[in-house]
Amino acid sequence: MKKVVVLGAGLVGREVARDLAPHFEVTSADSNELRLQKVVSDAPIRAQMADLADPATLTKVVEPADVVVGALPGSLGRATLETVLTAGKDVVDIAFCPEDPFELDALAKESGATALVDFGVAPGMSNLFMGYHSVQMEHVERFECLVGGLPVVRDWPFEYKAGFSPADVVEEYTRPARYVENGKIVTRPALSDPEVVHFEGIGALESLNTDGLRTLARTMTCPNMKEKTLRYPYHGRFMEALRQVGFFDKEPIEVEGAKVSPLAFTSVLMFPHWTFKEGEEEFTVMRIVIEGRYADGHCERVLYDLLDRYDKEAGVSSMARTTGYTCTAGVHLLANGGFSRKGICPPEYIGEDAACTEFILDHLRARNVVFKKTVERVESVGAQQPGVGSMA
Repeated sequence: MKKVVVLGAGLVGREVARDLAPHFEVTSADSNELRLQKVVSDAPIRAQMADLADPATLTKVVEPADVVVGALPGSLGRATLETVLTAGKDVVDIAFCPEDPFELDALAKESGATALVDFGVAPGMSNLFMGYHSVQMEHVERFECLVGGLPVVRDWPFEYKAGFSPADVVEEYTRPARYVENGKIVTRPALSDPEVVHFEGIGALESLNTDGLRTLARTMTCPNMKEKTLRYPYHGRFMEALRQVGFFDKEPIEVEGAKVSPLAFTSVLMFPHWTFKEGEEEFTVMRIVIEGRYADGHCERVLYDLLDRYDKEAGVSSMARTTGYTCTAGVHLLANGGFSRKGICPPEYIGEDAACTEFILDHLRARNVVFKKTVERVESVGAQQPGVGSMA
């Protein structure tokens, strides 16, 4: 059996390792013993305690691997990816680090490695669909992705819990959002431009600007592209107020003679409220809209809708399912030789290959993660999707 090393045994990394275990010889590596114990409790997975922030240690951990999975927090993502590529290992990465992954493209090619980066649900599947339609259509006019993971029970005051690293959520709330408008990159504050969107089975949610386009802004030629995060109404205003006051600032300030990072202080108080309890139900909701024109001149608006819920029987969160199973599809693709392009490869590159796209979708369908596709013929492209309105 081929060997896979999963770096990180958190909520998503644990499910990635469990899903791969029947097909590969899997090692789960983490610096936290309790997280590792959960991983190996119900699957034939080898646990390895290791300081993955140390490049020398990390190099030894990945040495036996045929494929590596990067499932560490974003703060470690870039350095981890560089070390893995230096070791010449193929990797599927879901760390979603803030740095530009293409900075490592030359290194990956020199080492003969393939790095599937941002290979989760969003970024991830959203990019894959965009890549697919960029080849199928003669011209794509508009791309929009709305996505969020939310608890079923709306506990005051946050009405939110994090399905992945809470620190990465705060990064999402503070980093300026880049999107493409009329062919130009524009920047808006994170959490700006709130809009109410209605979803069947969920009700009204609020979409907020976040920096989710990532590689699409560089790799795709489309004059109008944006990604927005979905939250329960007014959560964004609350977070924006905390940001404006300075609670998310990293630079230490002096308080009664002591130096304290506001973000570190806020994290201690807030993150326990953002942590899901064992068995707590949540869901992932996603809507992708792609408008374009085909070579014969006809125009279409294509919608992909996803509503995935906590798996009560298996005790697996929806965020772990949707992100993790997209990741494991990428591992199978690399391990079985289904994609051989070298260098940094975001999901849109995989989407450009129709066979690879269908492979990923089949892999997800087999795990009951199903995207509903709706195709609407339109007279022209660029019109706003019905049902999305501004929220004052």
